[in-house]
Amino acid sequence: MQERISGGKATITGGFGMNEAKDLAIVLRAGALPAPVKVVQNITIGPTLGQDSIRKGIQAALLGAALVVLFMLYYYRLSGIVANIALLLNVLLLLGAFSIIQATMTLPGIAGIILTMGMGVDTNVIIFERIREELRLGKTVRAAVEGGYSKAWLTIIDSHVTTLITSCALFIFGTGPIKGFAVTLTIGILINLFTAVFGSKVIFDWVIEKYKPRSLSI
Repeated sequence: MQERISGGKATITGGFGMNEAKDLAIVLRAGALPAPVKVVQNITIGPTLGQDSIRKGIQAALLGAALVVLFMLYYYRLSGIVANIALLLNVLLLLGAFSIIQATMTLPGIAGIILTMGMGVDTNVIIFERIREELRLGKTVRAAVEGGYSKAWLTIIDSHVTTLITSCALFIFGTGPIKGFAVTLTIGILINLFTAVFGSKVIFDWVIEKYKPRSLSI
């Protein structure tokens, strides 16, 4: 193009071959098609929308945690306190891990935390039910606790490993928020395996060693 288009006509010169000239003509004809643009609506999305979603997500997590704590106290009585301490330790360690890797709190991350809390409760339910079975057999408190944790171990490992495989698949094949959810879930699974099994076991051992109870509120 060697001149401005003033009268609606112009000439393009250059060393074009036949095929190049045809391709250029097609491009120009396609661009010349009438395509009127009519603005229907203007929407501006600011950071407040994301902040509001994060706030609601945190509120949902706190509400879910409160309901879980109340349920464990109601159903497992004093032993529910042990489960709640393990759950609190789980969340604290998870937030500490996020701080170390400098992760940003997002909705998928909050969803991962909530799911981790659910898995923590599920692990404690498995352990406590095994302990109840041991107590029904007439075993002492110490023997019931040892037997309950021992018999629940394989089931807990199985559930955590299968979930870990799923989270790894999400991380490998997912993108964006899915990867964030997978990372949160993976860290949460590893931490939960420690707090739900070893953390609560330490508390039970300490109570049994210190107070030597003849019965267990569970």
